[in-house]
Amino acid sequence: MRVGIGYDIHRFGEGESVTIGNVSIPFDRSLTGHSDADVLLHAICDAMLGAAGEGDIGIHFPNTDFSLKGISSIELLKRTRKIITLKGFSISNVDSVVIAEAPRILPFRDAMIKNIAAAMEIDVNQVNVKATTSEGIGAIGRGEGIGAYAVCMLTDV
Repeated sequence: MRVGIGYDIHRFGEGESVTIGNVSIPFDRSLTGHSDADVLLHAICDAMLGAAGEGDIGIHFPNTDFSLKGISSIELLKRTRKIITLKGFSISNVDSVVIAEAPRILPFRDAMIKNIAAAMEIDVNQVNVKATTSEGIGAIGRGEGIGAYAVCMLTDV
């Protein structure tokens, strides 16, 4: 068994929705980034890559690669699954937490889990998504952006 941890954070910019877990959530701002800035999926990709000993998302999908500009992070998650599969690993489970003062994540949680499980080709029971706030502390607490942590366990095929 191998375990990896991932973290990501993106700041808010102008917009009308945020994408988290490949779910578009209506909001008065958007997250900014080279891709769709899906902090949850980026954290999961980093956790998977870390567990497989494959570095991080920036190595495999750098923001200097203009072919990735605006790409859906669900595509990055699918590509990451292929990387770890080619290394001879299978996904045991993913546990994650989204840190945001707003918008509320809970109403969209089940859809996020379904999207993640489908992209990773695993059962929904192998994916967990939680949400919390920063209690007004730090950049996330001030409403400057959203962050996410993820842990992934891989096993040899």
